[in-house]
Amino acid sequence: MSPLTVTHEHGTSVGVAVGGVEIAVYVYGADIPAFEAPKPYLHPMRTLSGAPVSAHRPHDHRWHKGLQMTWSHVSGQNFWGGNTYVHGTGYVPLDNVGSMRHDGFGAIDLTGDELTLSEELTWVASTGEEWVSEHRTLRFHGVDPGRGVWALDVASELRNVRGEDLELGSPTTHGRDNAGYTGWFWRGPRGLTGGEVLTAGGGGGPEAMGTADSPWLAYTGLNDDVDGGSTLVVFAGSSSRGALTWFVRNEPFPAVNPSPAFHEEIVLGHGDTLALRHRFAVADRVWTRDEIEAYTAEHGL
Repeated sequence: MSPLTVTHEHGTSVGVAVGGVEIAVYVYGADIPAFEAPKPYLHPMRTLSGAPVSAHRPHDHRWHKGLQMTWSHVSGQNFWGGNTYVHGTGYVPLDNVGSMRHDGFGAIDLTGDELTLSEELTWVASTGEEWVSEHRTLRFHGVDPGRGVWALDVASELRNVRGEDLELGSPTTHGRDNAGYTGWFWRGPRGLTGGEVLTAGGGGGPEAMGTADSPWLAYTGLNDDVDGGSTLVVFAGSSSRGALTWFVRNEPFPAVNPSPAFHEEIVLGHGDTLALRHRFAVADRVWTRDEIEAYTAEHGL
């Protein structure tokens, strides 16, 4: 029998549980304010013991919602939400916030110990024009109660349907230092603020920001409410358009993002596709470096 159970609230969300603990909910039909760039997202996310490892609409950034695909600068449009960074001015409210429309699931497939969601989406500019056709896959797998961990693979194929080039960038490509966030972005709960950041080869800490030399990044911290701690291990995976670069913060809030356009814009021609693939592993306890390195050696992409 599969350790996963699935609950589908048609038109709203898909919930995934293990042993009575809801470990993730994929919300695709929520009523979200336009300024927050409506889009599907994963929240809540929890460890196998029920500790929360995602945040939803925190007071500092209402458009942060658990784990979600984002893009802050797309040919003048903002598919991230909130204010837009303008060099020399800072973050300003512009009438340029788009949305990612859920068009339908191709499959919701629970097979053996894995659940796969295959989804079609359309990125709609603030003008109502359709700019990107996305094929998205979410794969829940790797449930290991002994180790206290489960894994989620995310994959996006973004095809330009605008009719002209799309310039895919970030605040850093537009002039803000060390703010290259874009793509699949995780916002952790406030209780994990101040956690430890580790990377391959003995690295980690603040120096991980803006680097591209580690195939994985781990974030560990202590839980609120549920005793103990949690560990998030993110595998950079791959991009079909160059290296992925780490955006990570532990202050003033926890956040991890393998960014495909941290330092340089991606120019996507009409009809061309950008493919991204990452893995997020959620673990009980604050894992040691040895535990993290053993897991990444066994389960890397």
